[in-house]
Amino acid sequence: MNLENKALSFFRGEMRVPAFLPDATLGVVRSIDSLDLEMCGIQALVMNTFHLMQRPGSSTIKSLGGLHRMGGWERPIVTDSGGFQIYSLIRENPKYGSISEKGLSFQMEDSPRKFNLTPEKTIQLQVGYGSDVVICLDDCTHPNDPFELQEASVKRTISWARRCKKIFDQLMDQKKISENSRPLIFGVIQGGQSRDLRKFCANELMEIGFDGFGFGGWPLDTKGNLLTEIIGYTRELVPSHLPMHALGVGHPINVVASFYLGYDLFDSSLPTRDARNGRLYTLCHEWPFSPGEWKGDWFSYTYIADNKHIKTDGPIFSSCDCLCCLRYSVGYLHHLYKIKDGLFLRLATIHNLRFMTLLTEQLRESREKGRDE
Repeated sequence: MNLENKALSFFRGEMRVPAFLPDATLGVVRSIDSLDLEMCGIQALVMNTFHLMQRPGSSTIKSLGGLHRMGGWERPIVTDSGGFQIYSLIRENPKYGSISEKGLSFQMEDSPRKFNLTPEKTIQLQVGYGSDVVICLDDCTHPNDPFELQEASVKRTISWARRCKKIFDQLMDQKKISENSRPLIFGVIQGGQSRDLRKFCANELMEIGFDGFGFGGWPLDTKGNLLTEIIGYTRELVPSHLPMHALGVGHPINVVASFYLGYDLFDSSLPTRDARNGRLYTLCHEWPFSPGEWKGDWFSYTYIADNKHIKTDGPIFSSCDCLCCLRYSVGYLHHLYKIKDGLFLRLATIHNLRFMTLLTEQLRESREKGRDE
């Protein structure tokens, strides 16, 4: 790990930051393959332990050679533990399961099988999957939850983190994995909008000792605005040489805002979901941007379903070098969308993901230019 040069080093290669990581929740970024991802400039993927243990199942993943071989992806993989899914599933629908100090138990509506996920099990699964960055199990909350619930969440998150780190160290010893070839392990800082709880959680996690940290909890307020104040404060609690992952942050405007607050990694299913729904990313003016131009109205959408695009003979974004923009017109994409052809899903996804990598490349360049100046 070398954030002096703004890069993370892994057994499978180096990842320059800032970096956007698409969510390949079930081992796949929907509608595209690993070669498409490489052509988009994607450096790493995020997959989800909570979902993978259900489908295709841990024994299947092992039989298929681990996540990298199964998905034909040779670059790094980050595996989220499932803390947010616990929140969205159980906190919103208590009938599906329960959370205790031991971990969580749950049962999906479409399955008779009951699952148990403990801090120890989530680390064992992630290491067994061949993950390059494993993330501790955490107890996620909503920013508007009462203080008592936030406090309980922080205490549980810290307790689970200790158990995660303990079993992680044991596995590294048992498997005789050296310091240079082992995966990284990240803790997750919870605490809602309370500065005191965020500080307490960060201090306790740093005492345990992790390679990096994630901002935990829902990152948006009830109006969908980024919680910039608490997100920025949480970054200040962690030394700058340690990477910070803005978990679940993926809207281009929020990625830029979080980058300037000091975050290195971003992930979300939003860009790929927007692509499938015909919301394609573009800018109000061309690359490159100077640092001051990241303010105001710089980002916009092309809504491909709009009839005004029927005869538009030009790319989505002229500064984009993706397959979609280089070879196909907006009018043709509109046609594909209207006839519900699968090619639209692939091309639109490729475009939005290339937009995100171009965005982070521009941020990286603007930071380096600022240093030179």
